[in-house]
Amino acid sequence: MNPTVSIIVPVYNAESSLSRCVDSILGQEYQDFELLLADDGSTDRSGSICDAYAASDSRVKVIHKSNTGVSDTRNTAISQACGTYLQFLDSDDWITPDATKLFVRAVENTQCDMVIADFYRVVGERVSHKGDIDDNSVLTREEFAGHMMKNPADFYYGVIWNKLYRRDIVEKYNLRMNTELSWCEDFLFNLEYILHAETFYALKAPVYYYVKTKGSLVSQSATIVNSVRMKLTVFEYYNRFYKHVLDEKEYEKNRFQVYRFLIGAAKDGAVPPSILPGATKLGRERTRICPEAVTGEGILASSYRSRKLLDRYLEIAALKYGLSLEEIRMMMFLDHARQINTKKDLADFTGMTMRALTLMLQKLEAKKLIRTTEHPAEKKTKPGAPVRSSKKLLDIAFLPDSEPILQELQTVQNEFDQVRFAGMDDEELVQYAVLTEKIRQNIQDTLL
Repeated sequence: MNPTVSIIVPVYNAESSLSRCVDSILGQEYQDFELLLADDGSTDRSGSICDAYAASDSRVKVIHKSNTGVSDTRNTAISQACGTYLQFLDSDDWITPDATKLFVRAVENTQCDMVIADFYRVVGERVSHKGDIDDNSVLTREEFAGHMMKNPADFYYGVIWNKLYRRDIVEKYNLRMNTELSWCEDFLFNLEYILHAETFYALKAPVYYYVKTKGSLVSQSATIVNSVRMKLTVFEYYNRFYKHVLDEKEYEKNRFQVYRFLIGAAKDGAVPPSILPGATKLGRERTRICPEAVTGEGILASSYRSRKLLDRYLEIAALKYGLSLEEIRMMMFLDHARQINTKKDLADFTGMTMRALTLMLQKLEAKKLIRTTEHPAEKKTKPGAPVRSSKKLLDIAFLPDSEPILQELQTVQNEFDQVRFAGMDDEELVQYAVLTEKIRQNIQDTLL
């Protein structure tokens, strides 16, 4: 039975970074994949490192070949791939543990032809979040091309490692890397693929760590002469691409955007770490985890584990909808607290101060996700004689823009439960449910 995803990594003299790359792949939460390590005639220990991984994990396949360059090496691996989808990495980079899972979930939920994801740009010990498309819906080819036209030289569109491709499209149209080019060959592959794809989806979660290294292919090839030659080649592809995708009137209106590629540098974020936009110290880009607390004993450690596991999945949902972790967490609180009818009780439920709660509700209202109203409660002193109470009731209505977020929160809940209940059979799940209900009742009897 063929795997769902074929992950392709071209390898050339990468012994210093290869293990980090491969370990990040083999540690994926999503397991139905094959890993093709294509050794392009390495002269260091890279080949033997690849063989060692293959010997210890049946999902790893090694291709040893003479040195012909990264494009031909990728092409060789594509021809041997068996997966429904293709995913690419470079050997000096790595991916987040949920990368492949998020890719597959996005493509299967939307039935799109390409998923494009945000990524992390790593410079030394600093890291920044890079992305471009904010639309949270399936895009047509014309809509996707419109986004590309705004930033025609952006790495986000040009590289292949932040995307998931359908292998049947690649094979149907015999799409391969141009082996005559040593720069932007992946960009041209993308343009050809997009011409044959119909729908696209932008995954807001950053799933890839792109490392700028001094000896990288881009650094070696980006001389003035090579830069001009390659840009002219890509420009011709771009020109044909947009003429094909857009009608003549639309093309004429936007053609100067394409011309910008000739004078714009490929924006891979090549700036000093001190001025990297939005940079943080590497390792702090996701919610921080305290290993000692995760492995600790007692009720506080147990509570910490559950909170951090939930935050792990909430964070992805927050990135997807342009919310902070605190905002998406509040949306979940509100979804689970529909019976709570005063602001004071809601503050107690969320563990927030009244002031912090008020500010958070105002933020969600400003984003048109909720509408809140307060009104005095009524109490009866005599039959048929209602009077106003000093107690104020809080009504919270979810607005239409919140619906996809609430659906995403159900996915968060499902993933949270899948991790907690992994490896349990039906009998164990029933027993857990019975014991959980007893514990809930004991605590409820004590508190109420």
